[in-house]
Amino acid sequence: MSTAELEEAYLLKFKEYLVFEERAAATIEKYERDIHFFFAYLPEGAWPEGVTKENVLEYKQYLAENYKTTSANSMLVALNRFLEFADKRECQVKLFKVQHASFRKKEKELTKEEYRKLVVTAKENKNERLSTLIQTICSTGIRVSEHRFITRETLKSGIVRIVNKGKERSVFLPKELQKRLLRYCKANGIKSGPIFITKSGRPVNRCNIWSEMKALCRKAGVSPQKVYPHNLRHLFALTYYRVQKDIAHLADILGHASMESTRIYTYTSDEEHVTMLSRLKLLIE
Repeated sequence: MSTAELEEAYLLKFKEYLVFEERAAATIEKYERDIHFFFAYLPEGAWPEGVTKENVLEYKQYLAENYKTTSANSMLVALNRFLEFADKRECQVKLFKVQHASFRKKEKELTKEEYRKLVVTAKENKNERLSTLIQTICSTGIRVSEHRFITRETLKSGIVRIVNKGKERSVFLPKELQKRLLRYCKANGIKSGPIFITKSGRPVNRCNIWSEMKALCRKAGVSPQKVYPHNLRHLFALTYYRVQKDIAHLADILGHASMESTRIYTYTSDEEHVTMLSRLKLLIE
């Protein structure tokens, strides 16, 4: 068996393992890309016997010199998982230490006013599905992939049972959102099943939602850097936290296993951070 065939055989078994572990399809695809990249870095014929801790440390240094720390760590997570699977734990390496910022860049933070512009522009362009979907994500904090759990049937109780990443949680729909979704269903003849669907009746793909939002941002006059589905979830989290100041409950709503993940969602912009520091009045005249 050639080196390439051997590598592919290992990778195929690794993918089957990840499927068995119920990893998301997007995660499996990313891991596959990252392992292919590692294989390409290795000397010809090195895998598996020729792979050493020194090889992996050199690869780690290569990533440090060519990628952002967060990207490098993401690739190392995939590699460490693969090395564990391949029974080469002695080759695993530590991730780079990252000092988390206490604020977000203003140019990447979607404001309420910009959110309103997106909703209004979508309506003006007769894209009621996108307008309603944007409001649904932003008013509930769900992940874009979770919209399929919002069905015509769930509108009766206003409680949506979401199963994602091996965990289950309940999401509550605000009364006004329930009414809007019922009107949307009536206007589009949706009597059962998922609400946001294509002409063929399948739930709208996240890639289609992404591209529709990118096209919308130009017409709405909102920076493309700020317009993507996950930023709607960030806006929900930050707005909720400013009102309730309850990060533990917010973690439950968002479906986070770690409070640290939720804390990132509550970061304010760097400009707001500077304003807050000025309000402390700790400089003496």
